[in-house]
Amino acid sequence: FWLAAGLAAPVFLVTMGDMLTGGALMMARGQLLNWASLLLSIPVVFWTGRPFFERAWLSVANRSPNMFTLIALGVGAAFAYSALGTMLPVLFPPALRPHGAVDTYFDTAVVITVLVLLGQVLELRARHQTSSAIRQLLGLAPDTARVLRDGDEADVPLGEVRVGDVCRVRPGDRVPVDGTVLEGTTSIDESMISGEPIPVEKQPGAWVTAGSINGTGSIVFRAERVGRDTLLARIVQMVTEAQRSRAPIQRLADRVSAFFVPAVVLVAITGF
Repeated sequence: FWLAAGLAAPVFLVTMGDMLTGGALMMARGQLLNWASLLLSIPVVFWTGRPFFERAWLSVANRSPNMFTLIALGVGAAFAYSALGTMLPVLFPPALRPHGAVDTYFDTAVVITVLVLLGQVLELRARHQTSSAIRQLLGLAPDTARVLRDGDEADVPLGEVRVGDVCRVRPGDRVPVDGTVLEGTTSIDESMISGEPIPVEKQPGAWVTAGSINGTGSIVFRAERVGRDTLLARIVQMVTEAQRSRAPIQRLADRVSAFFVPAVVLVAITGF
């Protein structure tokens, strides 16, 4: 993205500057500016914009036109016309080259590419932040649980805890699974679920949640939900599914594209 933005900036600025000066730049150095824009546009369109053309080709091959189809058509047409006008301006009628140089659209090709890349960067950044949040949520659950079996206490891997097991949580430890307090009184920090920083008092019969932090007391509780059934695991699953799914507005855009893209192509062919 930054490479595309850096190469596109001079092309865009020169074009806008020429418009502000009433075409003075093109009149004075039109062909030179076209060649410079061509050289700057090639890596933007064919290297940084390559994924868009690949997606467009797949959309055509799969007969499912989408917005990348239009992006590739627009960028490709603007670049091809401009490149031909730069390298072989004599093929164009005099009306299209009043100052000896053809008016090109390199700025259109590179700006569209940069803007679409910006959208991709923002989307990837959002997904990365979500993935980071998932990793942090997964890190809230302890690796082991202290289970009471046959009168003995032993630390067992979290995956070996079963529904009905009796577990002990010592002061400062994290609750390994969801369950009901059987013995002891304590206060538990449940801010990872509720956002409330004040610890919640827990007595026999109270519900405790996996990932929450025990206070100064020691409690014994019975495991009610383990593995994927814990509240923490379900939150992680919901966040993961939301990350993979499409937003409603995106699904609507895809449905509209199925009709919009062929209509635009048909209008373009008719106009040509």
